[in-house]
Amino acid sequence: MTSQMQRIALARRPSGHPVAEDFALKTDPMPAPAQGEVLIEVTHLSLDPYMRGRMDDVKSYAPAVQIDGTMTGQGVGRVVTAPGTDFTSGDLVTGMTGWASHAVLPAAEVRRLDDALPPSTALGVLGMPGFTAWTGLREYGRPKAGETLVVAAATGPVGSLVGQLAKAAGLRTVAIAGGAEKCRLAVESFGFDSAIDHRAFDDASSLRKAIAAETPGGVDIYWENVGGKVLEAVLPLMNVHGRIPICGAISWYGGTEDCADRLPAVWRSILVKRLSVNGFIIFDHWGNFPTFLQEVSPKVAAGELSFLEDIAEGLENAPAAFMAMLKGGNTGKQIVKVAN
Repeated sequence: MTSQMQRIALARRPSGHPVAEDFALKTDPMPAPAQGEVLIEVTHLSLDPYMRGRMDDVKSYAPAVQIDGTMTGQGVGRVVTAPGTDFTSGDLVTGMTGWASHAVLPAAEVRRLDDALPPSTALGVLGMPGFTAWTGLREYGRPKAGETLVVAAATGPVGSLVGQLAKAAGLRTVAIAGGAEKCRLAVESFGFDSAIDHRAFDDASSLRKAIAAETPGGVDIYWENVGGKVLEAVLPLMNVHGRIPICGAISWYGGTEDCADRLPAVWRSILVKRLSVNGFIIFDHWGNFPTFLQEVSPKVAAGELSFLEDIAEGLENAPAAFMAMLKGGNTGKQIVKVAN
């Protein structure tokens, strides 16, 4: 076994969108697990929008990454050694490894995976993104057959599963995506009834007209991943007693747009249409994860649910892939292949 490991550290806090200088590739001595700990060689690493928030030193639902600390994130890998645990060398596992080639975690924070499915699915459709889609739609979308759902960032790992689950429940599904190719994928791969390219419209008003044409009965559920122009376009189309699960607002993660002037109109829409607007953090729902796996895993294995993965090669390329993802440069779940 090699005597060294590599990791991506936070070199400085970003101002707006992250740039390459905000990250640093570090080489450290290989960590040694104590009794009850697991040393993992990481093979695949998840990149997710929430990681941008962890780069800021602000109060949030989870601690910020410290300067020179390893960027946070879930990984999949093989057990190297695990003294005093039920894990054995070679076991396929997942845990919060961070952006690193190797990680040591307490055994209680490591989950053994089934070799029957590709390991990367534990980071996407059968991981946190898939669980987010399943939980948010069920708990906060409360879909009913015959209703209309609009999904922002519809070809991402969360939005694509939201659309498929809603379609299976008998809803009309409309995708909002960035670019003609993603719109094609939304319809052909994920079964949306229609798709709209938000990049084809310069402002919220023109985008709203396009969405209205695809939702003649109004919008009952808007799955919010984006914020910005898309939210501004959809909000006036919401039906009375509509629901908006807020999963993210990636267009604002750079902190460069002041939205305070639009707040009164947004607040009034929520009031007069009696909308249910729910922000949710998936970490509050982990008790339901086994039920999610029991329900969704067989459908993935049987090919009943589609998913896409965008694979970047090499740990050193994680920052570039992350920065591109935040600007919509990925197609499907963004994953870094760290090792074979």
